[in-house]
Amino acid sequence: MAALSDVQIWKPLLVVLGLYALIFCGFKGRAFVSCVVVTIAVSEVLVVSTLKSIVGRPRPKQAQTVRLVQLQKATPKILSVWKQPRVRFSGEKDLRQPGTGSSFPSGHVTNNIVIAMFCTLFFRRWGWLYFIVAGLVGYSRVYLGAHWPSDVVATVLLAAGEALLMGALLQRLWQWAANRWAPEVFARHPRLIGTPVS
Repeated sequence: MAALSDVQIWKPLLVVLGLYALIFCGFKGRAFVSCVVVTIAVSEVLVVSTLKSIVGRPRPKQAQTVRLVQLQKATPKILSVWKQPRVRFSGEKDLRQPGTGSSFPSGHVTNNIVIAMFCTLFFRRWGWLYFIVAGLVGYSRVYLGAHWPSDVVATVLLAAGEALLMGALLQRLWQWAANRWAPEVFARHPRLIGTPVS
């Protein structure tokens, strides 16, 4: 569970997959990566950080005693998966720990649901499988005492709506900008997301 929640472990794999999509998957791959990156950036700056400061809900480990599982340090980070994790119970130190942010919404869950939504929108047949990864990440956040179950459920709904809204906005932006500044590309790809309607 700690490994599922550790972004540093998965970052190299995500970068490789993103580069693969950009280089080898043509327009659809570039559009997919662009939509994911823009939506996550907007989400982190405007939605997640704003709601965290407004809601200010304490994390479970700050409100009660919960079991915490922490990975050992290792370089590269992926090697920490094969080391025995440290298990302890939250206490006074966790109440005063700065920089952990509030519990709602979950940034981890938001990012993974955004990716899952765009995987489904772009790669319908297999894209929905990423929801399994997103579900495991959401469960890991509760398991590790970082979020309440209600935080995760509400974040899933929030992030799904946000991804659909950003997808629609990016589609409109593509139609407006590409039609004016890249008409040849727009003629081949009139839709940013999905296949053109005949």
